[in-house]
Amino acid sequence: MTGTATHRTSEPSGTPLRVGLVGYGLAGSVFHAPLIAATDGLVLDTVVTANEERRDLARAEFPDVAFAASPQELWDRADDLDLVVIASPNRTHVPIATAALEAGLPVVVDKPIAGTAAGARGLATLAEERGLLLSVFQNRRWDNDFLTLSRLIADGELGEVQRFESRFERWRPRPKGGWRESGDPQEIGGLLYDLGSHVVDQALVLFGPAVRVYAESDVRRPGAAADDDTFIAITHADGVRSHLYVSATAAQLGPRFRVLGRSAGYVKYGLDPQEADLRAGARPGAADRPWGEEPEELWGRIGSGESPPTGGGTPVRSLPGDYPAYYAAVADALRGKGDNPVTAFQAAAALDVLEAARRSAREGVTVSLPA
Repeated sequence: MTGTATHRTSEPSGTPLRVGLVGYGLAGSVFHAPLIAATDGLVLDTVVTANEERRDLARAEFPDVAFAASPQELWDRADDLDLVVIASPNRTHVPIATAALEAGLPVVVDKPIAGTAAGARGLATLAEERGLLLSVFQNRRWDNDFLTLSRLIADGELGEVQRFESRFERWRPRPKGGWRESGDPQEIGGLLYDLGSHVVDQALVLFGPAVRVYAESDVRRPGAAADDDTFIAITHADGVRSHLYVSATAAQLGPRFRVLGRSAGYVKYGLDPQEADLRAGARPGAADRPWGEEPEELWGRIGSGESPPTGGGTPVRSLPGDYPAYYAAVADALRGKGDNPVTAFQAAAALDVLEAARRSAREGVTVSLPA
């Protein structure tokens, strides 16, 4: 999808676009609802959840929101809505997105959009046939470290990049349970499809298509049923090698990014602060401090040669993280004023890599992808 498809609405440009949100668990309550509400031109109209506790939480923050017990209630009043956001469990993404598109509604789907690349491309084709926007929520493209690294590469500060190391690690020695850690393939759980969706997407955005994939994937924690410690190696068409790590078993966290170029390297520790702030109840646009900023001691460093134990190189100010930019771009795309920020075809390319990684880990082989 090129991103040029718009909704069939003829709403005046000053009228907010009405959003129906399917799901109010972690993704819906922490990420989607607050970001939708903070976006000029969007209004959170309806939340789909039958859980009374979650309804109470939503009502406390969004007193005017309406509720529905099932997605079908949204399809029954499709003319009252301008966008559906799907933040329900992974296994429901394809059927709910299909139903929304068939009801004539543009769609945002949380990552991963589907369990397979074929499923993602099927949705993309349906959206194109209907002339509707279909976008995938890849918020980590607006992390502070990713935005900073993108600028450094674009400005030639590293020279030709040769190796990209990316780690999304946590220390969670005991499984929390739930569908995300289920061993049932239908649930599309495990870190490969969770955090792996982020690190693979970032690598492809920075360095282009993958031509070879090798992976190691393990279930390390007692009682766990899905992968919780995975490594993915990508060889990109331009020769860059990406080494990507996702883990819930990292007792000592490595650098978030270590990027080695012909002229210099960039090393950055620590995660973008936006998720932690959203979980803590902070909201974009609040007057107490700028959104997405991090303190100087967390800035990455750029340099070359040996590094002393305390870290070498020159600090590089981190650009502010900007998750709100995603929904601002969606609103513009719906009004025909901009492109889809993350297309389903882009998500399908990442799923090609994830499927190859799963096969590689299972069979112990390197998997080649079409150039």
